Amino acid sequence: MSSFLRPADADEPPLTLLPDQSSYRPVSSHLAIAPPVSVVIPAMNEAENLPYVFKTLPDWIHEVILVDGNSTDDTVRVARELRPDVTVVTQRGRGKGDALISGFAACTGKIIVMVDADGSADGGEIVSYVSALVSGADFAKGSRFANGGGTDDMTLIRKLGNRVLTALVNAKFGARYTDLCYGYNAFWRHCLDEIALDCAGFEVETLMNIRVVKAGLRVQEIPSHEYNRIHGVSNLRAVRDGLRVLKVVLRERGTRKRIARPALITGDAR
Repeated sequence: MSSFLRPADADEPPLTLLPDQSSYRPVSSHLAIAPPVSVVIPAMNEAENLPYVFKTLPDWIHEVILVDGNSTDDTVRVARELRPDVTVVTQRGRGKGDALISGFAACTGKIIVMVDADGSADGGEIVSYVSALVSGADFAKGSRFANGGGTDDMTLIRKLGNRVLTALVNAKFGARYTDLCYGYNAFWRHCLDEIALDCAGFEVETLMNIRVVKAGLRVQEIPSHEYNRIHGVSNLRAVRDGLRVLKVVLRERGTRKRIARPALITGDAR
C-alpha cells in the first residue's frame, strides 16, 4: 500500500490518494499501514533469549504483549529493560494455548502477530505477514515448508509427524497447508470471534489452523525460516504433543463446519 503524488504546480498543493497520511506507519520504502500491529510473545524462563527476540522486532509495531508463564528467572525484568513500553500479562493457567489466549485478550491493535520467545523466529519477517493481511488475507500462516521457508530446528521424527498431521488436516478439512504445527502466525483481531480458541497446550496452533478453514477465512501462507533455540531447552515433546494434536484433529472433525465465505489458501506471499 503506498501513496502516489503528482508534481505540484506553484499555486496548487500536492494531490495524494491517501486522505490522511498522518495515520499511516511507514513500514518500508514502498509500504505504509494504518492498522496498529500487536505482537504477542508467550514466555517462561526466557530471559536469556529475549534480547535476541526483541532486537529483531520492527520499530513500527504498535505494542508488544509479553505473557509471562510465572517465570522463575528475570524474564519480566529483562523485557521491561529492553522495551519500557512492553505490556506484561501474568499467565494464570498453564500451557502455550492458555498464554496466547491471555495475550490476545490484552491486545489493542487491529492486527495480532504471535511470536515464540526462544529466538527461533525472525521478527524481520513480520512485514511479510502484515503485507499479506493488508492485501486481503484474514489469516497469515507461517510455513517452514513453503517455497522460501526452512527450519534448522526440526528432528526427522518431528518432520515426519508434522507431514502426516498436515496431510490429515488437508484431507479432512479441505485445506492446502504445507505446514501445520508452527507458531509464527498473524491475523486480524476480529478473527478471534470466528475461531473461539479453547485449548491450553501446544496444540493451539493446530486448532487455529483448522478453525480458520472451517470458518471460511482467507488464509495466506508465508514462507518462514525457523532457527534453533538460542538458550535453554524446549518444552516440546514430539510424541506427547503429536498425540495432543491428533486429538484436536479428531475432535474438530465431529464439529459443524461453518463456511462464511470461500476459503482462499495459497502458497507464497509475494
